[in-house]
Amino acid sequence: MVSDGTLTPEALAERAKTNGVELWALTDHDEVGGQHRALAAAGAQGLAYLTGTEISVTFAGETVHIVGLGFDPDDAALTQGLLATRGGRKQRAMEMSDSLAKAGIPGAFEGALKFVGNPELISRTHFARFLVEAGVCREPHEVFRKFLTEGKPGYVPHRWASLRNAVGWITGAHGVAVIAHPGRYNFTANEEYALFSEFKEHGGRAVEVVTGSHTRQEFVKYAETAKEFGLAASRGSDFHSPTESRTDLGTLPFLPGDLTPVWELLASRIRQ
Repeated sequence: MVSDGTLTPEALAERAKTNGVELWALTDHDEVGGQHRALAAAGAQGLAYLTGTEISVTFAGETVHIVGLGFDPDDAALTQGLLATRGGRKQRAMEMSDSLAKAGIPGAFEGALKFVGNPELISRTHFARFLVEAGVCREPHEVFRKFLTEGKPGYVPHRWASLRNAVGWITGAHGVAVIAHPGRYNFTANEEYALFSEFKEHGGRAVEVVTGSHTRQEFVKYAETAKEFGLAASRGSDFHSPTESRTDLGTLPFLPGDLTPVWELLASRIRQ
C-alpha cells in the first residue's frame, strides 16, 4: 500500500484472490498513487476492481473517514485536494514526536518514518508500529489505548478536509462517497445525525455497514441508518496487515439482504 498498510498491491491482490474475494478496492489514506498498480495487480489475479481512497475529514471536532469508490484516479481536483490534505501530516507528526519525547519516548518521528518513508503520508499507525518495535507496547491496539488519542501522550489534533470538500472531490471525479466505519466515531446521537444529514446533502450516497471494526450490533444499527437516510451499504475489511488487523480480506459476513449494495451503484465503474 502507499499509506499505512504493510503489503504491496500485488500481495494484497493475491491474498484477496486466495481468500475468495470477487471485487476489491485499495483505499489508501488521502492518496491515490497506488491505484494504477492495484488495478494491474487485480487484473493479473482475475479480480474485478474499483478505484478507492479514504479521505480524512474534520467534523464536529472528530476525524471522520470518507471512502471514495469508482472515481477517476487522475482527476485533477481530487488529486490536488488529497495533496493539500496530506500537507499537514509532517508538522503534526513532529509535534506528536515532541509530545512522546516529553513522556520519555525519544526518537519517535524517525522511528515512525522507517515504516512509511514519505513524511507526507506519516500517520498514527506508523507511530504505533514504532512503539511496538521499541517494546513500549505489545501490539498496535494497546498503543491507541495508552497513546496518540485525546488526553494521552502523543496526541496532536489536525484540521483535515471539510466534509463538503471530500464528498465534492469524490463525486466530481465520478465516484461514490461512503461514510467509513461510523461506529468508531465518538459522536452523540445528535452529532451522528448531523453527520449523516450533511453527508447526504453534499451528495454522499453510501455508508459502511459491515466492516472489520464494527460489532454485530453495529451491523444492525447501521443497516437501519442506511435505510433511514436512503443510503446504499458498503462492506469492507479495513485490512492493513496480516498481524495488525481484526479482520482478514474476504472473511466478513454478507450485507443484510434488504440493503442496496454500493457496488450496484458502481456497476459501470468496475474494472475487469
